[in-house]
Formats: sequence, C-alpha cells, structure tokens
Amino acid sequence: MQAKVLSIVGPTGVGKSHLALDLARQCRLQGQNVEIISMDSALVYRGMDIGTAKPTTAEQAEVIHHLIDIRDPSESYSAAHFANDAKQLIEKIQTRGNIPLIVGGTMLYWRAWVYGFSKLPPADPETRKRIDAEALLLGWPGMHAKLAQIDPITAYRLQPNDSQRIQRALEVYALTGQPLSQLFEESPSATGRDSELSEHAVEVISLEPSNRVSLHARLENRFDQMLENNFMDEVRTLFERGDLHTNLPAIRSVGYRQVWEYLEGKVDYPTMKQKAYAATRQLSKRQVTWLRAMQRHAFDPFSPAELQDAKTMAMGILNASFK
Repeated sequence: MQAKVLSIVGPTGVGKSHLALDLARQCRLQGQNVEIISMDSALVYRGMDIGTAKPTTAEQAEVIHHLIDIRDPSESYSAAHFANDAKQLIEKIQTRGNIPLIVGGTMLYWRAWVYGFSKLPPADPETRKRIDAEALLLGWPGMHAKLAQIDPITAYRLQPNDSQRIQRALEVYALTGQPLSQLFEESPSATGRDSELSEHAVEVISLEPSNRVSLHARLENRFDQMLENNFMDEVRTLFERGDLHTNLPAIRSVGYRQVWEYLEGKVDYPTMKQKAYAATRQLSKRQVTWLRAMQRHAFDPFSPAELQDAKTMAMGILNASFK
C-alpha cells in the first residue's frame, strides 16, 4: 500500500513553515525524522532570504529542508522541475526511513507533482519567438489580456507581468488549440488513470484564514517587518549585480519587484509599500482560488482551536505513514 504523503498548503503568511517545524519536532520526540520539501517558487533562489521568509539557518540545521537555495536568481525553475524533483526526493526520503512533508503555497507546483503534465506539448522555440515578438508590441499586460480572452481561468491565476507563465499558456493554446486550464481538467492523470502519484496517496491540510481583514493586516505587518530587517539592502545587492532584471521569475517575486521599481526610481517609497501590500493581497487571493478547487482539510490558522485540530490531524497522518 502506497504511504500517504502529507502536504501543508495555504496562502502566503499564514504560518505553514511554523506548523511544519512543530510537526517535525513532535515526530522527532517519537523517534521519527521528518524531511521538509519546500513547495515555494521563491525559496529556490539563493540570496533571497528576507523577502521570502526563508527558514533560518538554525531551522534548516534542526530539520532537513529540500529545494531551498538551489538556483541563482538569474535562472528559472518550473513546475515540471518541481514535480520531478519532489518525486525523486520522496522516494529517497522514504528509502532512508524518514517522512517527507511537502510545505508551501505555489499551487501550480502541487498540481504538477500530483497530476503531472502528460498532455502538455513540449516547448516550441518558434512559437515562443512569435509570442515574444508580440509581447514587445503589446507588453505582457497586453498579452495577459489576450490570454484572458482564450483562457480566463488561467489568466485569473496569473499576474499581468508574469511573462514566463503567460508565454507558456499562450504557447500551449497555439500548439493545441485548447486552453491550458482545459488540458489540466482533461488530463488522464487528473483522473488518476496514469499518474505516478495518485491524489489518493496525498493528504492536504490547508491553512485558510476566515477573516480576510485580519489576513491583510498580518501581510502588511509582515512586509513592514521585512523592511525593518534590511529587505531593501537584500534587493539592492541583487539590483547592483547588473545581470538581473524584472523579466526574470526571481525578480518578479512579490516584494522584490516592487522594491526593484523603487531602486530604479520609478516609484517613491510610500508608493512602493502600497504596491507591495496590494501585490501580496493579490497573491493570497490567487492561492485561495487554487485551494478551493482542491480536495483538502481546511483549518483557520488564526483560531487556536482550529490550529490545534490541524496539528492533531497532521500528526495522525504522519504517524500512519511510518507504521
């Protein structure tokens, strides 16, 4: 029987990493080791620590973390990369007799890991050249608007300047004549018929605040704290490298892009903060949209009673996985 793999998911800033560390500590008291697999598209990048709320050096020393600091900000890391890496890591962790725990909020990664991309065509250089040429004329927000006409579901989940994912969605449509979201729904792997990892082998605990006002206030306070912790200097170090720009996925990360615009002199400091607040709220909203379409056990992390219920359920799943 295939062992259950637990995923801790949720929108940004709700305490997923803290819960994962608590679970790992409890498991250790019972004589079992947990290894955390990060499911975060920003944590993969080196030199991006403060703005990503990356687990500290001490936390990473206490509990093994995977898929953190594996790319330079000039490089890309895709959902397909994650799906492949996660599957290999899970097998290795279980072979060692330890427990894998998937933690993060990049839900496209989760879908790729569970369902795969079996019906998606490979990248086509000529098609991408045509899309990039059109983007030079319309801009990526214009391409996002074009995507919204043919695939509103995918467009809703993407930021207007997310050139990499907008390009891929338009490329898939150009090559197949079908929206990316439709291919996801129709994929044989989405029904469990040919997936290496059936959804039935995955348990999902989702931290979803019921009070949106409280979440937004927490996210704003979190960004303010990052600024107090020298986030500006972290981005300036990247900015001064000279080889990075806002078309790169790393620099498009929430917070980094807004500070980058400030360093470029495009916005003043108060405007930068307001744009970062808004981008963080939008990210959270998109993540919740993904989550509501998933089979999951949802708990409000701002409710002490529900958070305890989440811990209890998670420990039950983890305990069952090593019996």
